[in-house]
Amino acid sequence: MRSIWAVAVNTVKQALRLKIALVFIILLAVLLPVMGTIMTGDGTLKGKLQTFSCYGLSLTAFLLCLLTIIVSIYSLTSDIAQRQIFTVLTKPVRRFQLLLGKMLGVVLLDAALLALFSAVIYAIIIYIPRFSKAGEAELAQAQNEFYTARASLTPLEPDVTKEVLETYNRLLRSGQVPQDVADNIVKRKKYVRALTEQIKVSKRAAGVGQDLVLEFRNVRPLDPNQSLFIRFKYEVSANPPDLQVYGRWFVGDDRQLRDGMEIRTPMYSFDRKDLIRTFHEIEVPARAVAEDGYLAVAFLNVPRLNNTVVLFPAKDGLEVLYKADTFTANYIRAVLLILFNLVFLACLGILASTFLSFNVAMLLCLAVFFTGTISGFCLESFNFLSENMTSIYAFTVKPLVRLLPQFDEFSPTKFLVPARLISWLFLARAAGLMVCVKSVLLMIIASLIFKYREIAKVII
Repeated sequence: MRSIWAVAVNTVKQALRLKIALVFIILLAVLLPVMGTIMTGDGTLKGKLQTFSCYGLSLTAFLLCLLTIIVSIYSLTSDIAQRQIFTVLTKPVRRFQLLLGKMLGVVLLDAALLALFSAVIYAIIIYIPRFSKAGEAELAQAQNEFYTARASLTPLEPDVTKEVLETYNRLLRSGQVPQDVADNIVKRKKYVRALTEQIKVSKRAAGVGQDLVLEFRNVRPLDPNQSLFIRFKYEVSANPPDLQVYGRWFVGDDRQLRDGMEIRTPMYSFDRKDLIRTFHEIEVPARAVAEDGYLAVAFLNVPRLNNTVVLFPAKDGLEVLYKADTFTANYIRAVLLILFNLVFLACLGILASTFLSFNVAMLLCLAVFFTGTISGFCLESFNFLSENMTSIYAFTVKPLVRLLPQFDEFSPTKFLVPARLISWLFLARAAGLMVCVKSVLLMIIASLIFKYREIAKVII
């Protein structure tokens, strides 16, 4: 352990002597306070906070990722190129200890710089309201929709299996199902899947004059005296003249009225006019949630005011948001997500430097880094290919993409900006995948390669 620590300390000193490290540190030290001053977002306090936190953390993570790649590769390749490694390996330092020390040194440097600049960003975020001329309404909005960590719940998914089967049999009897579909198992399954999606969409749609009731379970606000939020987005079958929809909302435990139960929790109603295809939030007192965590959200497509079918997309059309933790705790978990990414890149750089030159190793690591930032987009794009192409990619490219780091999935800004909770379970999953599995695997491969690499040749 003493040998590993000695290599780690030497790696940190070596990194600090690099001019590129000094450039990145100065850039962050200068740009972060400037960004906190000049960024305005949409003009509101909440918009300014969201914009600064997004760009501030993204810039910090990006520059530290580049620094990690450069330092981890340079640390080993420079020792080999300048023959300094000869004096190390002749001492009682085994090759795997050298690699572990290099990796530990890079991670320690990353952790120190990340702690420093994330603290700067946090301080700016906390002090921005004190230097802004925001009113009480804006301060309350920022407190409820930014300085918090909100858990998200989507409505219960209805079981439409019986309804799908009945609909399919009815269409089959009436001759509306093509014969080649009915006779072919693959085509029939595909047809039933499409029919299932169609029926599920209908369960999230309300015609003119119709109401739609969506249920939520296990709603557990941190403080029942605070508020929860109904976040929604309208989709319509035909655009209204002013692109807005009139909605009448009812929120609470509807079982009290439906089943004749004793009235214990209040019901709340809201009349609203909102723009379509845009996210909106309704603030509701948390007292609307029943003791067992049940909450019903009902929407009425107001007749005579609307002339179109209103539906809520399955993915993000309607959800309940409520405070589940503090902003500070959520921010710490967001910073840890960045650290996990840096650990992976440090191991990747060490691996590349065991068998490649500095320039080639940089190209490889940058390619992996930038591919990892869009890995989610790559995986989703496979769903839009033809059936034959999808099967080909499923056994070739797709497994390779899944092996890459999914930086976009573990991006902290997609949680902090909308004040979404980063749960400890999600954090443990990120640590297990990025550090305990992928990073350890990279270091094992690096140790095997470096163990059999010929450092010097005997020339006679």
